[in-house]
Amino acid sequence: MTEPTTRDPLGNTALGRRAVLAGGIGLLVLALSVRALARPSLQQAVAGFTGGAPVTAGRVKLTLPPLVENGNAVGVTIDVESPMTAQSHVRRIALFNEKNPQADIAVFRLGPHNGRARIATRIRLATSQTVIAVAELSDGTYWSSEANVIVTLAACIEDLT
Repeated sequence: MTEPTTRDPLGNTALGRRAVLAGGIGLLVLALSVRALARPSLQQAVAGFTGGAPVTAGRVKLTLPPLVENGNAVGVTIDVESPMTAQSHVRRIALFNEKNPQADIAVFRLGPHNGRARIATRIRLATSQTVIAVAELSDGTYWSSEANVIVTLAACIEDLT
């Protein structure tokens, strides 16, 4: 059964409630599809940070609790083994996640003036997942560490497929 066509005072055809609802649902599905296609994988995000250079496990210590009750504020500490001198220092440290709406969480820029390569912050985690820290050293090498975290009360809830 179709809705009767109605016209406004100027003679234009007015859309029925069903047509407006169907159009809104269509736009929502399109927006979610585009967003799902736009999110890079964890490996793609890391490769974007490193420019495709190889990443070696080690020299980076990523510390976060293995079990988190609330994903809205998860404490994270990243330590990188480096003398932090003009000749040998950490340039950047990046933090990536597996299932949040965005794969990259943050990039921190450092230099020899920092004294030591240590970052402490809080992040939001959508659900239980793997978190990876990657450090770029002044010699052009990349080092990493990863940790798995179980989140019982999720944050950043969106389509996590």
